[in-house]
Amino acid sequence: MKEEKAFWEGKSFSFFSNKSCEFYPCHPVAEGMDFNCLFCYCPLYMLGRRCGGSFTYLENGVKDCSRCLLPHRRENYGLISESFQKIAQTMAEQERGDGGADTTWDRQE
Repeated sequence: MKEEKAFWEGKSFSFFSNKSCEFYPCHPVAEGMDFNCLFCYCPLYMLGRRCGGSFTYLENGVKDCSRCLLPHRRENYGLISESFQKIAQTMAEQERGDGGADTTWDRQE
């Protein structure tokens, strides 16, 4: 029995590589790796420790994702797009003040 592909596999909307970017590649990658720039700013970042990626926290409390390739791997488009519900829930928790990531970065108006 043939395994079905996810609806997004092989579609152009699920992968974008900008090799002309002045920061490309922004993470150390293996030669020949398909590097997905679609999630240049990782939407999972705001999930803090629950993001599922490989990260550390610097002494100043900033999350350092420089060794994480989770959003840049072609095959992780589905994982990230499926996480938007968790992201929305985390944002709602922050707005209510009952948990989630640090909100000290809130914009001053």
